[in-house]
Amino acid sequence: MKEYIELQSHFCSKIDIKKICTFDYETIAERTLPLYHKSPRFILVREGKGSIEVDRERYELKSGVLLSVLPWECTQIVEVEEALSFEIVKYNYDVVAETIKSSTSMSDPVSVLKKLEETPYAYLTEEMREEVGYLFLKIRKEAGVESVLDFRERRSYQEINIIMLVSSLIIAFCRVIDSRDKKICIKNGSEDNRLLILRYIYMHLGEKITLERIAKQFYLSRSSVRMYIFEKTGLAFHELVSEMRIVKTINYLLYTDMTLEEIAPVLGYVDAAHISKVFSYRMENKISNYRRTYQRVLNITNIEEKKMAYQLVEYISRNYQEEIQALETSERFGISIEEMNRHLMMQVECNFSDFVNRLRIDKACELLLDTDKSITDIAIEVGYGTVKTFRRNFIQFRHVLPNEFRATQAVLVN
Repeated sequence: MKEYIELQSHFCSKIDIKKICTFDYETIAERTLPLYHKSPRFILVREGKGSIEVDRERYELKSGVLLSVLPWECTQIVEVEEALSFEIVKYNYDVVAETIKSSTSMSDPVSVLKKLEETPYAYLTEEMREEVGYLFLKIRKEAGVESVLDFRERRSYQEINIIMLVSSLIIAFCRVIDSRDKKICIKNGSEDNRLLILRYIYMHLGEKITLERIAKQFYLSRSSVRMYIFEKTGLAFHELVSEMRIVKTINYLLYTDMTLEEIAPVLGYVDAAHISKVFSYRMENKISNYRRTYQRVLNITNIEEKKMAYQLVEYISRNYQEEIQALETSERFGISIEEMNRHLMMQVECNFSDFVNRLRIDKACELLLDTDKSITDIAIEVGYGTVKTFRRNFIQFRHVLPNEFRATQAVLVN
């Protein structure tokens, strides 16, 4: 019988789904089965010795290790030499990420979040162990201990304090990986990039996610992507995308005042009616009833700024094949280039130039595979003035020349 990889709940707490963060303990004495995490967490190893695989990489576990597991990453304890004792902080990624992105005290808040994607592993110095241990203790005092139902009475400013504590934990983790001077991954011989597919889909839900796009991104055929997703999750491709969008929809319902019309383009829905239909089918509950039942926990977003960001993304996405310029676009929206780039960094995590080039190269990939058009014609069609510029950007985003990409993908499809 086929065994699917377990999909963990997207809520931090099984008791109170509105909780932004939970604290817990866990002890593991033997190898575990693979697990896809819908909610991120920090795992602090207090005692024991062993190793863990996070997606395709293996890492050593011992006292003083801090792991950062992001949404839709797959983990498995593959070796236990001495029983492992963990402290675990689960948190709502969207809430914390939005707070960090909107922070005016950070020079580049998006880079902090991107840093988490570099590696899940940090080995703490004695000084950092003290700092991280203090943050874990403060979070436990605010949130209680989930597994023993130790829920603390809600204190004033509790949510924002927890968000700040988790943000401090993220910064501490980033400082450790910035200061390390050697590779800490244990080579396990696995080069299976498919493990990253689920994470990629989750991070690009607001864009047009199709089997064709995933296949091109991972140099696979559409049938291979479809089969892999079903083998690992038991879900069809469209069911998985729907599942992920539901998770993000719930976060917007709980933590913002955004209307369904405003949420739809952010998460890749056609319109408000589409959200309602998908939500009712999956949750067996109407959105209006759900929002009324749980109400809004806190407001994490400036809706007017969000609207501006969505409008920018929509405009650029519709006009990237034209001679679109940064100054012209910023003036169209009545803002400076710097402000426009700030909106884009918060929404698509890249500036105007990179976003335009990304859209053009994605379209070029589609034309390379689905048509017999020449490289020159494709370069002009997607918005480049010269083939040289097209090739330079194609290499930057795809790490191969356009003709090599076409030849490689043709072999994979056949």
